[in-house]
Amino acid sequence: MTTRGVLYVHSAPRALCPHVEWAVAGVLGARVSLDWIRQPAAPGTWRSEFSWQGSVGTASKLASALRGWQMLRFEVTAEPCAGAEGERYSATPELGIFHAVTGLHGDILIPEDRLRAALARSQGGESDLAAELAKLLGKPWDDELEPFRYAGEGAPVRWLHQVV
Repeated sequence: MTTRGVLYVHSAPRALCPHVEWAVAGVLGARVSLDWIRQPAAPGTWRSEFSWQGSVGTASKLASALRGWQMLRFEVTAEPCAGAEGERYSATPELGIFHAVTGLHGDILIPEDRLRAALARSQGGESDLAAELAKLLGKPWDDELEPFRYAGEGAPVRWLHQVV
């Protein structure tokens, strides 16, 4: 089974950019040359987007290959396909990595056991239910990455292939 997705490198120091390309190439098994543009949200860093196609599980391999660099902010998405749900990985230096399964329309699908655990922690007084749900939905990662998602002038334009 194959799927496709997008790697968004939201910010990377210039010295790290060739290493990101090398890591992506290692996962995809082909030479990769990313188009880097300046990241105005963090002067001195660069951003890039890369559409990929590969076997189911490629998104997790890409996220694993990139997660070790503390100065890197990125997201990897994979579209659902026949036999596999979609995926989203988000990573920031401060929060680490977030993973979510996504459905056909891009909604985050939260497994029942994770919901039960969040409910139990909130009922036990360990945390607030709203905060637990926000973490399950990746809100802290979205909040931190939102300023980096807008690339400013010169950003590549992506067109939707299908509107649902």
